[in-house]
Amino acid sequence: MKLSEKEVAELLAGHEDWKRKGDAIVKTFTLPSFADAIAFVTRLAFDAEGMDHHPDLQISYKKVTVSWSTHDAGGLTAKDFTGAAQSDMIAAKFAR
Repeated sequence: MKLSEKEVAELLAGHEDWKRKGDAIVKTFTLPSFADAIAFVTRLAFDAEGMDHHPDLQISYKKVTVSWSTHDAGGLTAKDFTGAAQSDMIAAKFAR
């Protein structure tokens, strides 16, 4: 179910560095190396597949931009914020 604007604002406040961009939430992660960026994307891909909810991903050397949106709901849902939290948790494992 699509979240209201108020719900989105409240949930976004609890997700550090995530920004609203249209009908999506977006964050760019900077990983220690290109190999770490690819490993991050791979791990996120397996988790997203398990959730049957997939982000848009853009890789540029050590930077990975992750964008979550529930296209079939026409906007943001709780699944997107679950994906954002999962993205943050995976990225934290690469911190040096």
